[in-house]
Amino acid sequence: MMPEKRRDAIVDIFSAGLRAVDPARSVRQYMPRVLDVCRQRGVTEVEVIAFGKGAATMAKAAMDELNHKVHARGIVLTKYSHAHGVAFQGDVEVFEAGHPIPDEAGHGAAQKILRVLEDADETMLVLFLISGGGSALLASPVEGMTLADKQAVTDLLLKSGATIEELNRVRKHLSRVKGGRLARAAYPAHGISLILSDVIGDRLDVIASGPTAPDPSTYADALAVLGKYALMDKVPANVLKILHDGATGSIPETPKKDDPVFANFENIIIAGNQKATAACEQRAAELGFNPVAPANNIEGEASKLGTRYARAVRSTQSWLAGSPERQSMCFIYGGEPTVTVKGDGKGGRNTELALAFAIAADGMEGVTFLSAGTDGTDGPTDAAGAIVDGGTVKRGREKGLEAKEFLERNDSYSFFKETGELLITGPTGTNVMDLQIVLIERP
Repeated sequence: MMPEKRRDAIVDIFSAGLRAVDPARSVRQYMPRVLDVCRQRGVTEVEVIAFGKGAATMAKAAMDELNHKVHARGIVLTKYSHAHGVAFQGDVEVFEAGHPIPDEAGHGAAQKILRVLEDADETMLVLFLISGGGSALLASPVEGMTLADKQAVTDLLLKSGATIEELNRVRKHLSRVKGGRLARAAYPAHGISLILSDVIGDRLDVIASGPTAPDPSTYADALAVLGKYALMDKVPANVLKILHDGATGSIPETPKKDDPVFANFENIIIAGNQKATAACEQRAAELGFNPVAPANNIEGEASKLGTRYARAVRSTQSWLAGSPERQSMCFIYGGEPTVTVKGDGKGGRNTELALAFAIAADGMEGVTFLSAGTDGTDGPTDAAGAIVDGGTVKRGREKGLEAKEFLERNDSYSFFKETGELLITGPTGTNVMDLQIVLIERP
């Protein structure tokens, strides 16, 4: 087994990152701004609409602050099990739905939200609380397509290895709520969105497919994504027709930055991956490691990234060995890798990345690696990710498991379940992409 001390240290650093992006604390920091807008504009009613993996925690914090100050009611839409244990004050309706593939529960909740927004007027403030996962959860296909069509397109793009930005370019043009269309639905009410970022660069138009932000992408861009991944002949014919009609001007584009629906609207990023990695750096230093955060924009194929990380670690360990004065290191990466699914195994991008790292780091001593989703889930599994070291492959082999075979069939979860190296946190209530942490001790 991996030395318990090293595992505890790397989990401690990861946990520090999670605490820094706690959605409740992040929302509370901005509630004075919300209440100021209510006073300045004479708002008499606040409609709280929260969706995403952090929706329950965010909505509770907002409702706790709003109660007894203004009349408020709320709708919460989050992933299955992510609202468990959250006790709300006041008038709050809670929905749970499917992610990453949208389902009927999310579709029903989206219709409910749109019906509520039909009554929005100048006397209201709509407070949107948006977090990662919102794009799949808030499912409302445009006229001419079904939820099954939306599910099929999402599944094809996920399995093709498309980035979250590319996926969202397509989804925005097939939705009644994405790409600024939710802001349009709330007009002419005043609007504020407090946003927990789960995308590289914290782009407002990409997080949850930018439901309350101007959309710079076009129908032509959506078609280009399908072309890039050779999906033109695989998506449902009616979906392709909608995108072609939009590209030729037969269907109106998503709202752009000069659209009047954004005149009384604020979109505010309240936390993101950079805040998490900064907290990880601080905690690593407190534990005696020299922390380095090379990048918050990590993307690409998970298996290739795992191999690349291991090579960098091997070089660093050689450098550490060159001087007795050099301090043990901690590398901290942030981003959102992708997986091109070729096998029929079970796993997510983080366990796949960790397995690739373990294979490339086989036999290395004094190296511990964690790859995990900050939301506590990794693909269709109950794990956040995995923690590995230079002995992982050997431990697997002792159980009759060949790590490379599991990697080839995208079965990383099954491998780590057998070796006992899964990291299971349960839903964390937050979501700011993934973290990879490497502890490199002096050889």
